[in-house]
Amino acid sequence: MDLSAVLPAFNEADNLERTVGELTAALAATGRSYEVLIVDDGSTDGTAAVARALGRADPRVRLLRHVRNQGYGAAVRTGFAASRGTWILVLDADGQFVPAELPRLLAAAGEGADFVLGYRVHRADPLHRRWFAALWRRLMAALLDVRVRDVNCAFKLLRGDLVRALPLESRGAFMTAELLARARRAGARFAEVPVSHRPRRAGRQTGGRPGVILRAFYDLFRLYWRLRSAAGGRAPAAGAAGSLPPGR
Repeated sequence: MDLSAVLPAFNEADNLERTVGELTAALAATGRSYEVLIVDDGSTDGTAAVARALGRADPRVRLLRHVRNQGYGAAVRTGFAASRGTWILVLDADGQFVPAELPRLLAAAGEGADFVLGYRVHRADPLHRRWFAALWRRLMAALLDVRVRDVNCAFKLLRGDLVRALPLESRGAFMTAELLARARRAGARFAEVPVSHRPRRAGRQTGGRPGVILRAFYDLFRLYWRLRSAAGGRAPAAGAAGSLPPGR
């Protein structure tokens, strides 16, 4: 299996069919073998029913379902555990990204990157979310030495064997940051490519809720102290094999 696409979804019934349609067209155009893993994180709006219908129409599309909502990180980790691909594509199910831009990520992977991270050139999100993203990027650089343009961009291509070997723990919004921090310490090679970002057409964003943000801060400082303790009191450092390009 060449590509496993992991789509975490929570109450995305109105967006899922369009997103998966665009995604499967982009995957098919690569000429590679692929699977699409829709992880329904305890949705209450019919997301699972839409996913099942998509799976009946295309056996390469599979539904993985949490009976109750466990969080964004838990959904992504469920997808990682079930994936079989040499490469894992992570894409949110809300339709804000453009799957047709997948060749940009594949090209960077072909040049030797282990993690190819999209960054949103023009982010179609409310102002408060963009402010938080800027603060979050600075904290990640200061505390975990992770320096990327767009930490939480949900359009990225990851080397499957590396991801499946990482000891990820986060169940919430911090999962992406933890993924990058642990991969950096493991010596992963990173590349960043610009991607488009569209306004959300339907449904509600959940990542900007106060409880989600507070939990992410808690998880950030907890990981910082754990990594610092493991390093004998020194600040977390990268593995010898990899480095990140500086954020801009």
